[in-house]
Amino acid sequence: MSDDQQPGVDLQELLRQGYAKLRAGDIAAAAKCCQQALQVKPDLVPAHFLVGLVAQEGKDRKTAFSAFQSVVKLDKDHAPAWAHLAKLYMSDGQVNRADSALRETLRIKPNDPLVLDLIGTTLSLMGEHGAAGSFYARANASKPEFPPFMQNLANNLVYNGDTAAAETLFKQIIALYPDSPQAHWGLSGSGKATDTSHIDTMQALQTRHSKDPRGSAFYSYAMGKEREDLEQWDAAFEAFSAGAAARRATVEFDEPAEIAMFDYLEEHYSADWLDSLADGNPDPSPIFVLGQPRTGTTLIERIITSHSQVHSAGELQQLGLAVRRLSNYRNPKRFSAELFQSAQELEPKKIGGMYLQTTSKMRGDTPRFVDKLPQNYLMLPLILKALPNAKIVHLVRDPMDACFASFKQLFADAYLHSYEQQEMARHHARYLRLMQLWRERFPGRFIDISYEDTARDLEPHARALIDYLDLPWEDACLHFHQQQGAVSTASAVQVREPAHTRSIGRWRRYESQLQPMVQALEAAGVAVN
Repeated sequence: MSDDQQPGVDLQELLRQGYAKLRAGDIAAAAKCCQQALQVKPDLVPAHFLVGLVAQEGKDRKTAFSAFQSVVKLDKDHAPAWAHLAKLYMSDGQVNRADSALRETLRIKPNDPLVLDLIGTTLSLMGEHGAAGSFYARANASKPEFPPFMQNLANNLVYNGDTAAAETLFKQIIALYPDSPQAHWGLSGSGKATDTSHIDTMQALQTRHSKDPRGSAFYSYAMGKEREDLEQWDAAFEAFSAGAAARRATVEFDEPAEIAMFDYLEEHYSADWLDSLADGNPDPSPIFVLGQPRTGTTLIERIITSHSQVHSAGELQQLGLAVRRLSNYRNPKRFSAELFQSAQELEPKKIGGMYLQTTSKMRGDTPRFVDKLPQNYLMLPLILKALPNAKIVHLVRDPMDACFASFKQLFADAYLHSYEQQEMARHHARYLRLMQLWRERFPGRFIDISYEDTARDLEPHARALIDYLDLPWEDACLHFHQQQGAVSTASAVQVREPAHTRSIGRWRRYESQLQPMVQALEAAGVAVN
């Protein structure tokens, strides 16, 4: 009798059933198979690994961590478990542990394409898009024509500016599986539409997704983008609106909780509070570019990081994660009143120190680096105290252009307010009010830079920006579109071209359809020109 068999129990059959149930989406049944197997043999490595997979599918991160940790304790050469741990640690902001788990994975010299793809994903989260691309490519070579691996490689190619190769991959995915919503969406973003042929194809496919709002949203946003390319404005808005409605049906935006968070910040993060604390870490290397998404943050980041002394670290979650870890904050919401209440009780020096420690892998070898997470505007007083010598650049854009630019963008897992016109407008009004408070309470501690002014007349605004950062001028900052580094945001394609003004006033193409947004902004006291 083998080690994986007990009298009356076939452990291999239990595991086979568990994997089958997991593939079928029956998480409860899969978990039951794991439980039965581990009751018979508590040190059964494949059962612990399956527990981890089941927990990940059920979004139970704590159990997933525990299960994969059990696997590597029982079998230190289990590359898939190490790879899953690396990704989990990295997505949790535990960069040093992620790096350690990644080293263990690589020590085993894995050839499993699933492991290679996981390594690529972890490296992407670390901002190492070049290295990630090589692992995605190896995964695709090891298991050709497997759409999930092809999709990851194609996305990586877009980030690295190779849109032609990405377009080829998206088309290959679609040739294999014509009804691939995310691949069609990626294809629409990799170039400019010149006719309606792709739109016609997507319209026919979308009819299959009446009960799949996520897939339907990909198609709608893709068609909206291509309709805009063709200047079919009414049809474009109809598509964007349908996509937003589909996406809104899949997310939970808790507006009362957001209001409570903004109220807490306004009430408690005062100039007196700031003055009452000792300064944090004096390191001058961070440059924070923040504001709202789709307002030019990537444009400004590319101008800054075209300078030889500055590295692009991407959109880092580490500041918020430092507060979470130091305060033992457990709320799944990334930002909340509870988080900022916890933050007020922390030593600024510890926040700054942990931020710098956990960003070390992403900061490059230059003296300065840019953290371009837009939501850091919420953290601005904490930045001023935890990292008093950091520079802060805030993007300003016309409210309607900013709101509409977010409304027509399909985001991954952030900006849940952006899929309904009035919710988007009310959020933007809260943001504008908060930024005005920060200006009044902390004068001279950050710079506002206008997207419109910079796009219209690049050089004087770029020079003023570089001067504010205490950097010597370099002409490369005017040629940011020639920069070769990866861009892991929705602007990955746009910033490969010179500054332009095409997006300024774009919302007026849809003025009649956007009246709910206009009215909500005006009701909140925001002037719409």
